Amino acid sequence: HLDLCRLRIMSTRAERVWSPDPEIRATPGAFPSAPADDSSPTVSSHYSLSQAVHARRAEFTKSRTIRVKVGTWNVAALSDTEKDVGGWFIGGKGISDKLSGLTVKDEDDPRTDGYGNALDLKEIESVADQEARRKKKKSTLPRNDPGLLPGGDDIDIYVLGLQEIVDINSATEALRPFVDPFPAKKWKRAVTEALPDGYRRIADQQLIGLLLLVYASPAIAPTITSVSSTSVGTGVMGYMGNKGAVTTRIVLGETTRLVFINCHLAAGTDKSMLERRNWDAKQILNRTKFEPVYDGSGVLEEFGEGIGDEDFAFWFGDLNYRLDRLPGEDVRRLLMLHTRNEYDVGVVSSRKIESELSKTSNKTISSSDDRSSVDSGFSSNTAFTASSDQSSVTLPVDPEFDPASLQTTLSSLLPHDQLHMQMRLRKAFHDGWREGPINFLPTYKYDVGSVGMFDSSEKRRGPSWCDRILYRTRNDTLEYEKKVREEEEAKRRDEELRARGVAKAIAEDEDVLFDYDPETDGGEHDDDENHTADPEVVITKSGYEDKLHLDYYTSHQRVLSSDHKPLDAVFTLTYDAVDSELKAKIHQEVARELDKAENEGRPGVTIVVDHHSPDYDGSTNTDQTSASFEGVNFGDVRYDQPKTRGLTIANTGRVRATFGFVDRPIGQQHSGASPPWLSLSFDRPSDNQNANPNSLQEYTLDPGDALTVTLTLHIADLDQVRRLNEHHAHLDDVLVLRVSRGRDHFIPIHATWLASAFGRSIDKLIRIPEGGVRKLQHQRPDGSGGISVKWSAPREVFRLTEAIEELVERAVAEWSMRAHEPGNETPPWMREHGAGWPFAEESWTLDEGQEREDLKLA
Repeated sequence: HLDLCRLRIMSTRAERVWSPDPEIRATPGAFPSAPADDSSPTVSSHYSLSQAVHARRAEFTKSRTIRVKVGTWNVAALSDTEKDVGGWFIGGKGISDKLSGLTVKDEDDPRTDGYGNALDLKEIESVADQEARRKKKKSTLPRNDPGLLPGGDDIDIYVLGLQEIVDINSATEALRPFVDPFPAKKWKRAVTEALPDGYRRIADQQLIGLLLLVYASPAIAPTITSVSSTSVGTGVMGYMGNKGAVTTRIVLGETTRLVFINCHLAAGTDKSMLERRNWDAKQILNRTKFEPVYDGSGVLEEFGEGIGDEDFAFWFGDLNYRLDRLPGEDVRRLLMLHTRNEYDVGVVSSRKIESELSKTSNKTISSSDDRSSVDSGFSSNTAFTASSDQSSVTLPVDPEFDPASLQTTLSSLLPHDQLHMQMRLRKAFHDGWREGPINFLPTYKYDVGSVGMFDSSEKRRGPSWCDRILYRTRNDTLEYEKKVREEEEAKRRDEELRARGVAKAIAEDEDVLFDYDPETDGGEHDDDENHTADPEVVITKSGYEDKLHLDYYTSHQRVLSSDHKPLDAVFTLTYDAVDSELKAKIHQEVARELDKAENEGRPGVTIVVDHHSPDYDGSTNTDQTSASFEGVNFGDVRYDQPKTRGLTIANTGRVRATFGFVDRPIGQQHSGASPPWLSLSFDRPSDNQNANPNSLQEYTLDPGDALTVTLTLHIADLDQVRRLNEHHAHLDDVLVLRVSRGRDHFIPIHATWLASAFGRSIDKLIRIPEGGVRKLQHQRPDGSGGISVKWSAPREVFRLTEAIEELVERAVAEWSMRAHEPGNETPPWMREHGAGWPFAEESWTLDEGQEREDLKLA
């Protein structure tokens, strides 16, 4: 049972989480009751709080601009390549400005770095000296290289993708059932040592020979959340890790989602391998899944994301796309016409290049004695000079119109690039991906230890831009999806018109019919069409406005330790970052405002207990403890003597209130809204009085209205009397008043049972001592508690016989005084059935009614 202390605790009001569904019974499986027809406003939930906070995001977000550097390098499983990674990736070194199209000026003009600062490049080690001193366990970068790209602490996020950190052509590595973390340790150590102090590794993911590392500055690292990394193998049998991708997703400043994809696609030059590369890319897109994101308010999203759900994505690595429909040998010689100018006459690499060029049958190619006829630069190194006696004027020639410039050569090769062709044919990377302008030499394949000597082995592999960095914004993704929908609709409409007949269609529709093939239709592809000077505004998934701009995209030609040249890109990202302190303050303000609005709009009732309700005999409660009891106290209760108390329920809120008594808490002996010894009656009918009587009976009050509930406690069941006499039951319980879309009110019920002789056996009654059952001091008059027989017969029987004798004498005397009245001539014991008077009911002379009832109570 529930003791008094527990009842006091339960008397406090418990807040319930409101749901928009109809109110239901507490009993499991019960049908919901019909909702009351009121105009109560909707109470906010956690999600409306998040939405309200998000609506004020401008107050706790600040625009922030950072730089992100993305680098990729296939290290070909060669040793000591980690010696170079810090210099080119962190320091921005190893760039050949003549072969990269980066800040190239006239010889008399000063070079500048990535920040516009003037640099003295005359002290940089020459290519010949750099190649000659190359040794194992040493960096191959040129000495005295100040670095032309932003680096160090000017970059906020470094993202490095490496391929072939182990020999993936080895069957042992390709079929290894687990990832060996040891090869990645030296790369993590090399990058960490090159980074400025305070930079933290945010993520690292390895798949056999693929390694992805993400580092952030001390100011940015704490704002990065929801980091999730995963791998997708597309190699042997389509699932092994010798080919595939490693991917990381981060959330920046609680607002901006970034995805970094480092991949190594299938190699090979034939058509089947080209199709396999496209297949690999689709598998990576479809099979990459991230963990759910915390949305900034601490709520975990229901489903995880994939590639395409982010705000900005960066896809890089060895994509392995080659130059199509061009002889590799011809491409090698054409490009070496430019790279030979990096060497002095007579050095080893120069002799090898000249030897290669001398084999060509084309007699128009310049010899080593006339190198200047083929320019290795991108801007004004080629010029016309007009002389006179007074002055000399140099007129620069735009490299785009200079047939001898490297830029013109690259422009003639790029239309044959497989990646660009597959994008145009919508077979791969056509769904919004873009790339910066390619103004650098192909990154593959070089002789290890050489700046400009393309593959001189027996295979003579053709140069290609295998290593790439692509990127995509959320706008790009949405624009592509929109374009696809429009094309599908146009194609569907065109097919419908054709099905109706061309002549009929022309007569009924003025639109021009045309053949549409999304595989081939479309304008000419422009490599630079997506590289704009002004960054566009990108609306993120969270509704913020961000901007992304590609600043630099180039290769590091003077890194000699691999047959691939490393490639990197620098982006400027402007985004809205959440200020945690301001957001917490706004969150508190919004929570208070919503709580106030919710409380004002929530139904509320006040319950008042009438401790002075009249009892069955007209008397009122005089128990002084009733007023101090936090509930309904019936005081002393006797057998078969009903007691009543009153409850007043008033609507003290601002909206209509619907309520009813529901099933009591689980664990009670008897189910239902009230115990069997307590009945409830209302001063008005319920809203659903004609419904199933076992359903929840609800009542509705307008603001300011009230109703009265009468509680009647009546102990008349002898089984209940026996349990109360034996202390196996108590008159303590709790009523639950449920207010729809409001609070539950717990109303404790208490009464003190006065022990009764009723419900006891004669054997027990003859053992009760002087004073009666109510004077027992926890004794048990059942023969087991040491109480001997006190009476030959129960004293209650004696008192009953005495009362009968006294009442009979009074009845006889009263009849004698009224014998002269008409109808009283014959005494009742002399009438028919009078032999049983006064015990036989048929001998009674007073009919049932109020007069008889009053006499009984008296």
